[in-house]
Formats: sequence, structure tokens, C-alpha cells
Amino acid sequence: MKAAFIAYNQAFVEEVEMILHQLSLRGYTKWEDVKGVGSKTGEPHLGSHAWPSKNMATLCIVDDYIAPILKKRIQGLDHSAPEQGLRIFFWDVVDV
Repeated sequence: MKAAFIAYNQAFVEEVEMILHQLSLRGYTKWEDVKGVGSKTGEPHLGSHAWPSKNMATLCIVDDYIAPILKKRIQGLDHSAPEQGLRIFFWDVVDV
């Protein structure tokens, strides 16, 4: 199993939720009004006067075979508007 952490501009909320729904990923945790700065490109999302936009973050646990499908779908969404900022990261998870 994998933990999938998705950080994204709040403009992508509906699209990310649609991807999770289409892949039948029902169990997730979502954080709103997340502030941050990307490591490579893009503008900061700090919720300030100078940088008013904010991010969201979603964490879900997925089966190993779903992880590459989710990654491809999220990266495809990122490529549709790269200036918005959208990243997905995975960690191995042990089910106890």
C-alpha cells in the first residue's frame, strides 16, 4: 500500500476530487488553506496580500496497483495548467 500526498492550488479542488471519485478512492483526509512555496517553479501560495492564492492538500491510502494510475491522472492535470502548482508524492505504508 502507498500513502499518496497531493498538494495543489485551490483552483484544482473539483478536479482532484473527481479523480479520487473516478478511481473509487473514498477514504482520504483533506486540508484546506494550506500555504506553501513550490520547490522548482511557480508562484508562492501564501494567502497574503502579495501572494493571495492558497493550496489544498489531500492524503489517501491506495493499493500498489492504483498508485501509478493516480500519479498519471494527477500529473496530467498538472500539465493542463502547470502555473497553478500540483504535486503528488508517495510513501510506502504498512497495514497493521
